[in-house]
Order: sequence, then C-alpha cells, then structure tokens
Amino acid sequence: MKNKIVECVPNFSEGRDDSIIQAIADAIRNVPGVTLLDVDPGKSTNRTVYSFVGSPEGVIEAALASAAKAYELIDMSVHEGEHPRMGAMDVCPFVPVSNVTMDECVEISKIFAKRASEELGLPMYLYEFSQDKEYRKKLPQIRKGEYEALPEKLKDPKWKPDFGPDKFNSRWGATVTGARNFLIAFNVNILGTYNQAHRIALNLREAGRGPNEPGRFKELKGLGWYVDEYNTAQCSFNLNNYHVTAIHEVFEATKEEAAKINVAAAGSEIVGLIPLEAMLMAADYYIEKENLFILDEDQKINLVIDRLGLNSITQFIPEERIIDYIVKEDPEEPISGLSVKEFIKAVDARTSAPGGGSVSAAVAALGVALQNMVAKLTYGVRKFEQHDAVLRQNIPAIQKTVRALIPMIDADTAAFTGYMEALRLPKNTDEEKRIRHEAMQNGLKDAVMIPLKTMRIANSVWKEAEEIAKVGNMASASDVTVGARCIEAGIWGAWQNVLINLKNIEDKEFCSKIKAEADSIKDNAKVESDKLLAIIEQRAKSE
Repeated sequence: MKNKIVECVPNFSEGRDDSIIQAIADAIRNVPGVTLLDVDPGKSTNRTVYSFVGSPEGVIEAALASAAKAYELIDMSVHEGEHPRMGAMDVCPFVPVSNVTMDECVEISKIFAKRASEELGLPMYLYEFSQDKEYRKKLPQIRKGEYEALPEKLKDPKWKPDFGPDKFNSRWGATVTGARNFLIAFNVNILGTYNQAHRIALNLREAGRGPNEPGRFKELKGLGWYVDEYNTAQCSFNLNNYHVTAIHEVFEATKEEAAKINVAAAGSEIVGLIPLEAMLMAADYYIEKENLFILDEDQKINLVIDRLGLNSITQFIPEERIIDYIVKEDPEEPISGLSVKEFIKAVDARTSAPGGGSVSAAVAALGVALQNMVAKLTYGVRKFEQHDAVLRQNIPAIQKTVRALIPMIDADTAAFTGYMEALRLPKNTDEEKRIRHEAMQNGLKDAVMIPLKTMRIANSVWKEAEEIAKVGNMASASDVTVGARCIEAGIWGAWQNVLINLKNIEDKEFCSKIKAEADSIKDNAKVESDKLLAIIEQRAKSE
C-alpha cells in the first residue's frame, strides 16, 4: 500500500521576527511523520509561508502545533504588512499530493478546523472545496476588509465562522482553512512603481478591475506591491489552477502589459514550492516557441529557470523548490535502481527473481539505448548537420521507449504477485476453492501481460532505429548492430516468458490470441534486426 501524502501550506502573519518564524517551524518539525519542506518569510509582507508534507494524521497534528505556537507569539492587534490578512494563522490549506483524494483533504481540513476551535478557541472559516456556500467559497470573499473588518463582520450571522466562537479575538483574528488544488505563488519583478505593477496585475487577474472589466486569465489572483528588501515592484500572483493558467502564460503576459506602459519585467520568483509538471509545461512552451531540441529533464528545468528569470531574487534550486524532487516515496523500482554489478549479482543469486523476464527487459532497454546513443552522437555535429531534422524527429520516440522499458525490469519480478496472493486464499469449501481457482487464473493472465508489454514496447522502436541506422555516424556502426541484436534478444526472451506462463492458463481463446500476437512480434523482431544490420553493412561498403 502506497503512503498517503498531504501537503499543508499555512501562512502566518509574521515575516520579520526570526525567533517567532523559527519557533513555528520547530513546532512543525517536532511532529513525527511530517517533513517541513520550505519556510519562506517576507519582511515587506510581514508574512511567512510554510510548506510541509506528511500523512493525513500527521499534517493535522503539525497544523495544530503550529497554530498553538502562533497563538502564543503573534499579536494581530499590532500587525502591519503589505499582504492581505485577517489572522495570525491567516490561511491553512490542505493539498492532495500522493494517493489522497480531494474529498479526503476536505475531511482533513474539517477535522483540523473543529479541533482548532475546540482546543485553542479559534474562529475558523472553510473555503474552496471544503465550503458549500458560494458567497464565502473564495479566500478574497472571506478576507474582504481583512483583520480590521472582523469586529463588525463577526456580528453578521451571514459571516458566522464554520467552527469556533463568533466573538472577536484581537490577538488572533480569524483563520481560513480548506482543501484546494496546488496553488503556485508567483511574483514577477517590475522595474517601475507600485502603481504600475498593480495596474498590470489588475489587467491579468481573473477579477480584473471589477465585474464589467474582467482580467485576461481565469483562476488567477493578483495585485501589485513594492518590496523594500528587493528594491523592486512586483506583480504578485496566485495561480489557483496551473492547468487553466500556467506560469509561463502569466510571465509572458506580464511582459506584454509592462511594455504597453514602457516599463520592464525583470525576472520572477516562486514563493514556496512548485510541481514538476508546471515547470515542464513551461519548458515545452519555450522549446516549441524557440524551436529548441531539449529532451533531458534537468535541461528543461534550466531552460525555465533562465526564461522566467527565477534566479533574479534568490537562487532557484530545483531540488529544494520542486515538490516532486523533495517528496520521494520508497523506490518502486528496486531492481532497475541497482548498479550493473548489483543487478548481475541479484540474477546470479539462488532466487527465482530477478530472472529471465527482468533480464530480457534490461537487454531490450540497453539495445534501444544504444540506438539513441548513436543518434545523439550524430546530432549537432557539423559533419552531419544535414541530418539534424531526421534526428530531431526520431530521437524523442527512441528515448521515450528506453524510459518505458526500464520499469518493465521490475514489473516482471512483480508479475506473479496476484497469482501468489491467490495461492494463499482459503480452500475449505467448494465456493472458496472456486474463488481461489478463478483468482489464480486471473493472476496468471496478468503475469502473461507483463512480458507481452515488454515485447510491445521494444517492438515499437524499429522504424525510428532504421532512420538512425541510415544517417548515424558510422564511427558508431557497431553500436547500431549490437543494439539491434539486443532488442531482438530482449523480445525473444520476453516471448519465452509469455509461452511458459500460457501453459497453465485454461482459457484457450485467451491463450490463442496472446500467443499469436507474441509470435508475430518475435518474428518481426528478427526481420527488423536483420534489416538494421543490412543497412549498416551496405553503408560500410559504400563508404
């Protein structure tokens, strides 16, 4: 069972007193099963954003611990700052990260709100997916008027907190909590004034300048401010759903709006964390826009850092700012993660796994990787630049095939999991025996599909490999031929695994269909492998 991981991103109204900032951070760190990912204070905003992850139970306890510490140390009656706020813990969202649904995060937010109201006596409002009332679903709706408006607001039955007292607490104010999508806090630097930055933000944010003058982008909040510690104005944006409005769209539009009023946008910053997917979406945009050829993930990330100017304020370190790189579960590919030496030793051991199926997948992956190696050693070389278009067209598909084959090394070892679980089912009654037998047959069918999938993946790359063989650097000709035979051998080995597993399956129609496909792929691999060798042989003669 995979671990359930929830992110919590509480925002506290304190960004200047380091002792308070660290005390809240320590309260989070001290909760077992929770990892504090990021602490991002801002002096001008007088606000600190914390990001931590953990189990559903863990994040609730950490959120409560941080709220309790803030209640001791923060006094909202003397708070001032650029950022809108209404409470010491101003907002406390819960975000699904891994193996958790939004509905589960809704329940988590309600448990937190209830306990905070009961244990600390705090007024708690629900928002986003946790709130049913449309007029108080969005954070700006609830926070309108901010802390200063709370004394009167709490007297209005329409604005009674969802949990906790409806009496004004001058030290605390009120807190908003709920479940939401991953929010990206994204600030773009403006070489101008606060008014100019705010003017740009109004043009872009969804609310625009009012109901009759909406902005350009959905699911985007924004305002302008001036950050004294950076000595720059900023358009400060919250992207509520980066699938609707992406960071690169916001950055490019900000540059457009800035140019209209003769000011410059000079870089940007991510506040807190960002999903890898959002970074790769931006990379794909710039790659297409500039007709670039970039395949490696780290190079794509570097491209985005450069194009968005993410190092303009502080250094953007991907390992510390991209949540996917920080939150890593136990490895799901223990075999493919081994060194070559360790893998060989594992095969050499007195165990049935890893066995022929895993070796077949590994050999096929190596064969495809050799084709890609030759392509990459040819691409960009002046002598072969007339072939760049062909190489750019075929390299991505080959690299994708390599990446798809690597997990099959582990998948084959786990192929019999369902069958082994079925063996352990009870068999005391006729009904139990029937259920067990049916489960065993289904487990065997699942096991057959793993090596067949390996065959399908490896067999998909012949067309691209042939194009590379026709134009690749002949100094690497032997790599093409070795790779071709490795792909063929890997497919042949997987075919053997299909056949051996079919023997115990009673569904003859299923067996006939699978065997026919497997035989066809195996035969095709021999033909295609020979074709690659013939291309290389012919080129060698002509050169």
